[in-house]
Amino acid sequence: MTGQPRIASILIDERSLAPAGPDAEHERKVAIFDLLEGNHFRVVGHDGGPYHVVLSLADNRLVFDIAEQDGAPVRKLLLSLTALRRVIKDYFMICDSYYDAIRNSTPSQIEAIDMGRRGLHNEGSQVLTERLAEKAEVDFDTARRLFTLVCALHARS
Repeated sequence: MTGQPRIASILIDERSLAPAGPDAEHERKVAIFDLLEGNHFRVVGHDGGPYHVVLSLADNRLVFDIAEQDGAPVRKLLLSLTALRRVIKDYFMICDSYYDAIRNSTPSQIEAIDMGRRGLHNEGSQVLTERLAEKAEVDFDTARRLFTLVCALHARS
């Protein structure tokens, strides 16, 4: 029986998290909300879904622990963070600049920094899509929201 290829619920393993600042915490909550509102996520070789996903970090790897909604295990996907390190680092630097600009800069300066921030976010989303390609199929919006959550985990690692 073929199910819906989407994430119906997602949790971030609390052991992978430490307290976050209000900006990062808000961004994480918005990403989860938006992800659950609409996403495409299909585990390659599996016709089930919708899925329950737990994201965590283990041994410098991103872990997607995927189950059916009834709890039946589907697959555990492990991705090295190596390919994402540079873009995550650059993304954090520009986010710091963006949050500072919101408080201290002109609208045109904020817009310029935000364009760079969105560009790096798109780049990270593309890298994540490529890393997942043989394991899970995701659309661009889903990859963007997952990248935000990967950053939430990576910032605390």
